[in-house]
Amino acid sequence: MANDSNTLIAGQGRTSSQLEQGERTARSVIVVLAGLYVAQAIPVYLVAAAMPAIFRAQGISLVSIGSMALLMLPWVIKFLWAPVVDRYYVAALGKRRSWIIPMQLVSVGIITYLSTLNVAEHLHILFPLLMVLALSSSTQDIATDGFAVEHLAPKDQPLGNAVQGGSVAAGVLIGGSLSLFLHDLWGWSAALKTAAALSFLTLLPLLFFKENPRKDKMAEGEGKSRPSIIRFVKRHSTLMLLFFALLFRLPEGLVKGVEQAFLVDFGFTLSQIGMVSGGAAACVGLGGSAIAVVLIKRAGLMPFLWLIGGLRTLCFIGYASVALLDYRGVAVLVGLSAANTFIRYMEIVGLYSAFMRVSSLKQAGTDFTILSCANLLVYMLGSVAAGMIAQHSSYGILFSLATVCSVAGILASMHFFKKASIGKGQQTAESAELSTTSTVNT
Repeated sequence: MANDSNTLIAGQGRTSSQLEQGERTARSVIVVLAGLYVAQAIPVYLVAAAMPAIFRAQGISLVSIGSMALLMLPWVIKFLWAPVVDRYYVAALGKRRSWIIPMQLVSVGIITYLSTLNVAEHLHILFPLLMVLALSSSTQDIATDGFAVEHLAPKDQPLGNAVQGGSVAAGVLIGGSLSLFLHDLWGWSAALKTAAALSFLTLLPLLFFKENPRKDKMAEGEGKSRPSIIRFVKRHSTLMLLFFALLFRLPEGLVKGVEQAFLVDFGFTLSQIGMVSGGAAACVGLGGSAIAVVLIKRAGLMPFLWLIGGLRTLCFIGYASVALLDYRGVAVLVGLSAANTFIRYMEIVGLYSAFMRVSSLKQAGTDFTILSCANLLVYMLGSVAAGMIAQHSSYGILFSLATVCSVAGILASMHFFKKASIGKGQQTAESAELSTTSTVNT
């Protein structure tokens, strides 16, 4: 018995030491993740938030601007090459750094090269370059998410997700708002070179971090089970939630895809758009996610989604009204833009919470990626359609259509949400499985 007691005391000492070391490691991981998400967010929002407004100001057509939504295609289909990113790497460099560093350098290189071009005169090579940029960014995202999963302990994951949200907001401010301000002050070249430099600098923390994945042993315990799309389709809950996601997100792109072009056409300068986008992004990054978490916890996920659907529809009614009436009041337009962004990011919190609840531990990455990619697909298609509808009819008709689709989408999608039978049982079972795996490995 004495020997057992001594062993227990020694074990407790080791556990305390390991906890202290784990806390230090967790802080380092958080710093690295903050840098990584900012590094990849800057190029993404330079293209998504700044370039549409810049291009419209230069007289580029709404069809061309709306077609830029096709640059989201790599983000929609990235699940196809995710296993390659997981499987192949240079051991001496690190499993995730083998992909993150080269992909970020490609992104920085493309942005730097674009800064030397006259966009209006080089439209024929602009889209291919931006597509390569999208491929590098989406591939980097796979590796970055893998890094987060492998290095964040379960208790640190909420903080990691909060850091990701804040980092994305920082990326919107730098890649979107700051780029618009700099473009107004110093022009295209200076704006893009600044974005490229800042994107590279935020990558530096990773260069001084030694990878130490925590999930290697757990992966060995999964046996011959391998992730597959077929397994996803065979599960009733994931299939029902897939239909829900497609219908719920359908109207988003119809408004967001041309929102900044709409503001340009209604008299906003690029600097004003930068202020609108930056203010909304900061608001969402600091408070939107937290408010969504509180509402979901208190009211439940289904009532929260009903609420978001209703608020989104009211916002779209506002857009349709100002467009049909040709109302150009700055305060109203700024309020609508901020509300749309705020609601959209809260909506994403709800959708991703649902995705996590139905994702199987045996193929969590596959399940979650399929759902998130489907989510992006309908947004991309809506954005492409938005440019065409606005170009050939009017903003008023487009936003009215978005309102109708929002009402129909929420009513139809919640039917499939109920069929998905999302509850806490699966989460409890998955937690038990994690606990059992951890005990066996210990």
